[in-house]
Amino acid sequence: MLPNRLLLQTGLLSGIACCLLNCSTATYYVVRHAERANETDTTSLSAVGLQRADKLATRLGLVKLDSIYATPYTRTRQTALPTARAKNLPVTQYPTRPPTELSNRLLTFKGQSALVVGHSNTVLPLVAALGAKPTIAVINHGDYQYLFIVTRRQTPFGKRVYLREETY
Repeated sequence: MLPNRLLLQTGLLSGIACCLLNCSTATYYVVRHAERANETDTTSLSAVGLQRADKLATRLGLVKLDSIYATPYTRTRQTALPTARAKNLPVTQYPTRPPTELSNRLLTFKGQSALVVGHSNTVLPLVAALGAKPTIAVINHGDYQYLFIVTRRQTPFGKRVYLREETY
């Protein structure tokens, strides 16, 4: 009985220490916009893209989100919109370059989470700027399915960054 009690006390003290030392976890869900209707920069999502945007909202349905970010392009906002509506959150616009502008803002999060919708050439640099190392080297033109989940934990022993790569 004593070892279990000691483990409980140690866990409790660790939890209290973490609270006192401002430990926190922030989570970022980073995706590329869904399928586009055509190749122009100002295009909307295709019918398939609109379905994927709904699928993203469903995938994040049980996830607590505090904010949603999208670039100024129509297709990124359209990808974010079903999730924003479901979570009753605004879509905050951010510039596509440099990734450090948004990552610096996101890295201040403590106990918060965000969805970020970007582009094939901005998603991986943003994930890297958040401290994660994706196994995917390039997001190709036809790749719309990736969801990168970056979790940053601040503990009394330092920062830990975890990356989960999924498809949706």
